[in-house]
Order: sequence, then C-alpha cells, then structure tokens
Amino acid sequence: MDRRALSKMSSAEIFSQPFFSESSDPARERRSPAGPNARTVLAPLHYEPNYAYPLLVWLHGHGGCDERQLLYVMPLVNLQNFVAVAPRGFALDGEGAGGWDWPQTPECIEEAECRVDDAISGSLRRFRIARHRVFIAGFGAGGTMALRLAWRRPRRFAGAISLCGAAPRGMRPIADYFGAREVPVLIAVGRDDEEYTPVQACDDLRFLHTVGINIVLRQYPCAREMPAEMLGDVNRWLIDIVNGGSGEGTLSDGDVLQQEA
Repeated sequence: MDRRALSKMSSAEIFSQPFFSESSDPARERRSPAGPNARTVLAPLHYEPNYAYPLLVWLHGHGGCDERQLLYVMPLVNLQNFVAVAPRGFALDGEGAGGWDWPQTPECIEEAECRVDDAISGSLRRFRIARHRVFIAGFGAGGTMALRLAWRRPRRFAGAISLCGAAPRGMRPIADYFGAREVPVLIAVGRDDEEYTPVQACDDLRFLHTVGINIVLRQYPCAREMPAEMLGDVNRWLIDIVNGGSGEGTLSDGDVLQQEA
C-alpha cells in the first residue's frame, strides 16, 4: 500500500503497529511457529463508543503478506462500519524472512484458533463490539483457514469469507455439522487464477452443497488478486447480513457460478 493510500486513512484511528495480545500466553508464544502474536487493528472512522460495531477478523495471504494486508483491504471494503483486526500467521522459514502462511496442520490449526480468539478478545476490550456480528475472512491460505475456523466454532461467527482460497479438506473440516450449516459463506475466485481455479472452486461448491453449507460462489475477471469489485462485494455481503439479510442478491453484476442449493 503506497503512501498516498495511507494518507487517505489519516482521519481513522489506525493501530498499524503489531502488538502483543494482552490475553496471550507467553509460554504458548515461545512454542509458536510464528513467534509473538502480532496483529494489526483498524478502528472505524468517527468511532462512536455507544454503537456496537460488527467485527471483521482478517487472515492474510501467504508469502510476502502479513497482518498489515488489512490496511489495503479495509479502505476497499468499509472504513466506517466495522472494527477490523488481523493476526499474523506462521513464519515460513522459522524467522519470518521468507514470509508468513496458515498451514493446514493440526498444530497450526489449533494455534490459529488461539490467535483468532486473542484478536477477538483484544477487540472486545478496546471497542464496543456486537458479539453476534463477528465475521472471519481471508485471502488465499488465510481464506482456507478462515473457513476452517468458522466451521470449528460456527456459533462464534456470523459469516465467513474466502477470497481465492480453497475450502479446507481433511482433518474433519466441518466438525460441527449442524452449526456449520447456519454460517453463511462467500467464496470468490479469480477467473484466471492458476492456483485456485474456477474448476476447483466448483468442486468445492459441490462438496459444500452436499453437506448443506449456505454458500455463494462468485467469479471475477482477474487472476490471484483482490480487485475493488471483489472487495466491494465483500462489503455489500457483510452489510446485508448485519442488516438481517442472507447476503444474496446484493453483489455486483459479475459471474455467480452458483448460489445456495
């Protein structure tokens, strides 16, 4: 994100420096493959302490991305109506010089769940949050982890979003079958994405419909990226659910591969 884009955010309360979770366990942090539990928090413009805001938990993509990806995402989603928080993933090389990821291993899944819990707890202490309006979303590997965590703890999340990230498979991804069916899901795929292709996305769609997951799958004319149209649809989908809708019928005129069965 360039300086001009950041300058447009100067009137918002931006906590862009990673910080240690006040509720994290130091012993767990020393054992963690990612080291300290760093995260970025973004308060809404003109924060009103008497209003209970929805919370968006963002899981960044892999490689060169980290928790500061949130500072690119939220200006294209919504800077006014959400509190947003992004925890850091796991170091690819043990030190972080090679980037960060969200591996689908038992140890990392458990640790990712702890980091998301820490991020939510920290946000609840800092801001007034509508506890029944907590969403989880991510890009690439972060999107895959977002879906897995939403299905592990479906009663904690009002919805889950994966942008260019496959649905998780293996290790009982839908552990709480009946609860997971109550969590609306938005999956977005780039038409020219060679890592998570539309064909793979349609396979995920069939799998999720088989188990009754409420899903909207949408394709965009891009590769592995997050264009403004995609992030604008994320905002519309979230706002509709916050207002009591299902998220369907609120998106742009892109390609809806299929909606809820």
